[in-house]
Amino acid sequence: MSFEEYEERSVQSSRVDDRPIEEVYQKKTQLEHILLRPDTYIGSVEATSQSLWVFENNQMVYRSISFVPGLYKIFDEILVNAADNKVRDPKMKFIKVTIDKEKNEISVFNDGRGIPVEVHKEEGVYVPELIFGHLLTSSNYNDNEKKVTGGRNGYGAKLCNIFSTQFTVETCASGKKFKQVFSNNMSNKTEPVIKDCGKQESDFTKITFIPDLEKFGMETIDDDFIALIQKRVYDMAGCVHGVKVFFQFLFFFSFHFISFHFFFLNNIKTSIGLFKWGRD
Repeated sequence: MSFEEYEERSVQSSRVDDRPIEEVYQKKTQLEHILLRPDTYIGSVEATSQSLWVFENNQMVYRSISFVPGLYKIFDEILVNAADNKVRDPKMKFIKVTIDKEKNEISVFNDGRGIPVEVHKEEGVYVPELIFGHLLTSSNYNDNEKKVTGGRNGYGAKLCNIFSTQFTVETCASGKKFKQVFSNNMSNKTEPVIKDCGKQESDFTKITFIPDLEKFGMETIDDDFIALIQKRVYDMAGCVHGVKVFFQFLFFFSFHFISFHFFFLNNIKTSIGLFKWGRD
């Protein structure tokens, strides 16, 4: 590079940006920042191909799939919340996950202790809204307690709300039922509907959401993603003792974690051919 070229490049690089100062230096709200930089919070929002274990045709299969890590992450936040409720309520009996492929809608239901349907005195909103519709809220901020559940930083399920076009919270606790619908990436919300629970109705929490697939470069929930989250639901049957786990109409028995491993080993031959079972 000649001295003249170096000098010209230096002059160009030192020129003042001609954009308005307000465009050069910007401040974003937390919600805007999450949507603008999703990889910081939920991982990549672009499709990736990877060989993974998935559950399909009633067996575990190891194959190459295409999926969006960020979409998987927001689903997992809701599923782990449901599984964690077993720690809070040992009497919890089941988790149900359903997918409506036509509506691109996912729901996660558990029959454990519901979320208190009462107004938070300091924040002035119902507790379910505080948990799912306000950032940086958590029940895990006490660092003196042993960490036995997921979640730590106050994002969690709110990220699923933010990356959904519709997000519905339903819960029943202490005789009161709560329902609220968020939309447009958590920007809008309905007023909570509070009713008395039916006489035969026990505690529960149900989250139903429609992912904002456009933000994940998708048009519909595809078969690869369904196979991957079905495997993740199956994980819960092996990890959350004493809970019946349902995916669509398929029932996964809760079993010992060692048995969970054998389910993979029994399918290694047909899936990836690593071993020759029964070889002399």
